[in-house]
Amino acid sequence: MNTNDIIIRVATPDDKHYAEAITTEMAESAKARGTGIAQRTPEYVQKKMEEGKAVIATTSNGTWVGFCYIEAWEHEKYVANSGLIVSPAFRKEGVATGIKKKTFELSRKKYPEAKIFGLTTGLAVMKINSELGYEPVTYSELTTDEEFWKGCRSCVNFEILMSKNRSNCLCTAMMYKDPAKELPKLEKVVAMRTPIRKRKKRKFANNFRLFERWIRFKRHVLLNERKKKSGQDSPEKKSILSFLYFW
Repeated sequence: MNTNDIIIRVATPDDKHYAEAITTEMAESAKARGTGIAQRTPEYVQKKMEEGKAVIATTSNGTWVGFCYIEAWEHEKYVANSGLIVSPAFRKEGVATGIKKKTFELSRKKYPEAKIFGLTTGLAVMKINSELGYEPVTYSELTTDEEFWKGCRSCVNFEILMSKNRSNCLCTAMMYKDPAKELPKLEKVVAMRTPIRKRKKRKFANNFRLFERWIRFKRHVLLNERKKKSGQDSPEKKSILSFLYFW
């Protein structure tokens, strides 16, 4: 497929007829991967299109290719890029990266001061997020808006999320770290700690293979813990919390 034939743009009300295909593929893709997903209805997707809060990819002749949308929480303090999906016929063509970049640009344009974040179980999405400047964060850094977390109720892993008091789940939380804002914070922390020995922080992008192995381990532990009734912290759980703090 020639990627030059694919158009990535902000969705409009004229794209509402794609909603059924988009939500169907979202559900089928999650089922095939064996992972959870916050289910969305065609009506919900159509609303995002009407509000100008979605990005769609189509071919020049009108075939649906991919989709993603944005949501704002806590009076626009947080923005989530959600629902990234690409039609199977157009995968491995760089379409997902193009859609994520366009969605990121739309988020920055509509909500320039908001913290942009996402939750995902997909390693491919994590790589794309990393390229855009996202870094893994703990769930405590995400929005506390109850409406956001209600969206997880339709996920097959909702029981795990609630058993961890919304502090952990199979999804990885990632947030965009604006260098212009993060550098002054880092300099302030370093100044306060001097002459305490500085601990070098690892760069997520340079350690992705290590993180990939950890994600597989995390899934193994959390899925096994779901089968257990004990609420006590296991060594594995403590390791997970330590790892999340490290990143």
